This record gives sequence, C-alpha cells and structure tokens, in this order.
Amino acid sequence: YYGCLRGTPFRWLDVSRLASLLLPRDHRVGRVRYFTARFGQRPGNLDAPTRQDTYLRALATIPNLTITFGHFLRSETMMPLAKPLPDGTKYVRVVKTEEKGSDVNLASHLLLDAFRQDCDAAFVISNDSDLLEPIRIARREFGLAVGIGCPHERVSRALLREAGFVRKIRRGPLRASQFPPVLIDAGGRITKPATW
Repeated sequence: YYGCLRGTPFRWLDVSRLASLLLPRDHRVGRVRYFTARFGQRPGNLDAPTRQDTYLRALATIPNLTITFGHFLRSETMMPLAKPLPDGTKYVRVVKTEEKGSDVNLASHLLLDAFRQDCDAAFVISNDSDLLEPIRIARREFGLAVGIGCPHERVSRALLREAGFVRKIRRGPLRASQFPPVLIDAGGRITKPATW
C-alpha cells in the first residue's frame, strides 16, 4: 500500500476492486486478505493514526475482506549520513520504524490457503522477494496458481521467475478503484480524509 500510493491521490483505495481489475479475465476475487500494522503518531504527521483508522473502517465495508495485524517497532539508532556535514559530523541519531509481522502473516495465510485447497489461485500484491519461498512452495508443492501485483516500477527478478503472472499496478486501475468519498457502516459515516 505505502510503496505504491505514497505521494499519489489514490490512497482511498478499494483493494478488492483493484484486484478485480488486475486479475486475468478467467479469475474472480473470492476473498481479500489485507496485512498491515497500526502505527502511532509521528512527528510532523500527528493525524496518521486517525487517517489509518478511517481507512481500515472503509476496508471493513468490503464483505469478503479480512484484516490481519502485525506491529510496528520504533527504535532510535545511529545512522551514517550520505554526505558528512561541514562540521565533520558523519553520523546522526534517527528514529527508525519498521513494520513487523505482515510478511510472515501473508506467507502463513498463503500457505494455509494452498494446503487447505481453499482457493484456485492467489494474487499477492507485493514486490518483496522475501515472499519468494512461500510463493514457490504454494505453486510447486500445492499446485496453486500465484500471480503478483507489483506496486513498484521494477518487478523483483526473483518473484518474476516464480509468478504465474505479473501485473504492474498503474495509475489507471488505481484511479478506477477508489472508494466513494463517503461510505456508511454500522458506526455511521466514513469520510475520505481531507488530505487524501
């Protein structure tokens, strides 16, 4: 999500609709699994958790969608500067945040679905080569067709070799896959964040 949509006007994304547009014609979306982590406030982006909660509520209006949560780790660490400062400073202390668990959760559910023969095909929206082995196992050991939706300009070479099909995620399908500006759920109105 982040790698594909950062800096675009398409963050109010209906992921089920996007998958429907990207899949080959002989496939249909039966279920969507969304993997994420809740993040806290960040300096300069204090409203991020509120926007994320709003988006998660919007996603929950999709009947065939489940959300599985990992977590964020926040740490302070010393990192080298690309170019030392005029005063000779070569390192700075930075706040580093890492999403943890989402890739493992995705891989686990992919393999579980393949083992249970719970789907005819899987469409993984990621360009993370860490998913190569679970995709390989799902395809070779369980005979599951696995396609890749690539959110970046270049497709991982490792995933490209193992995927049954690859779809680059372009602006047209992103534009056509936006939620309406206002949705309704049991809690009331869900309004697209103003900054999106």
